[in-house]
Amino acid sequence: MANQGRRPAKGSGSGSGRGSGRPTPVRRNKAAPAERFPPAKKPRKKTTKAEKVVFDAPAPATEEPRTFRLGVVPGATPGKWVDAWKERMPRAPLELVPIRANAQHADLRDLDAALVRLPFLDPSLHVITLYDEIPVVVAAVDSHLMAVDELTAADLVGEVLIGVTDDALDELDLPGTLPAKFAPMSTVEAIATAASGVGVVIVPMSLARLHRRKDADHRPLVDGPHSTVALVWPRDHTTPDVETFVGIVRGRTANSSR
Repeated sequence: MANQGRRPAKGSGSGSGRGSGRPTPVRRNKAAPAERFPPAKKPRKKTTKAEKVVFDAPAPATEEPRTFRLGVVPGATPGKWVDAWKERMPRAPLELVPIRANAQHADLRDLDAALVRLPFLDPSLHVITLYDEIPVVVAAVDSHLMAVDELTAADLVGEVLIGVTDDALDELDLPGTLPAKFAPMSTVEAIATAASGVGVVIVPMSLARLHRRKDADHRPLVDGPHSTVALVWPRDHTTPDVETFVGIVRGRTANSSR
């Protein structure tokens, strides 16, 4: 036979798609349901106004209103320090409270700090010496004492010395002067009396300028006792405001460290 001894062609046979006359089926990959229909995106949650407040920065705390009360003895000149305070502490007004030279301790109540005249012995207070004032002799404008530029204690021998009740010069002792025959009076009254030519009065220069009169004049007393002005405040009441004012009188700037 003609076909006897031939091997069947490769791929032929009942199990093969080739040469059998039957089309080979095409296999298709079925996509997974999740891939066929991707998941819908979740809607973004809208943030309500109430939720926004939670994430906002907290509002700054409201500063409580306060006033820095500074006592001032007559003649003290805190002007430059007050100006510096107003510039540095605009939300804390500074109130100047007059205090009496002869009642400084009593007038310190309810004050944050005070400018006083030494000596001022009180262990419950902090004391910072600020400056010294020279004493001056106040007399009538036409007095022979006003003919020179400055005076000494020797120039006052024989002069009537008028005493003052609010003496800013502690332990004023001038040998050779005569005590007045009338009782001591306030500084403003003593200067008015000296202007009449009855006697002389010795006070710190700032007080002579404070109570200036046309009928009186003054001259420095070069060997007389000086008057020292100091800043004092209670040791148990050193507040941040007190520290700020101390820094101002000591010349520290707003950026200086204590």
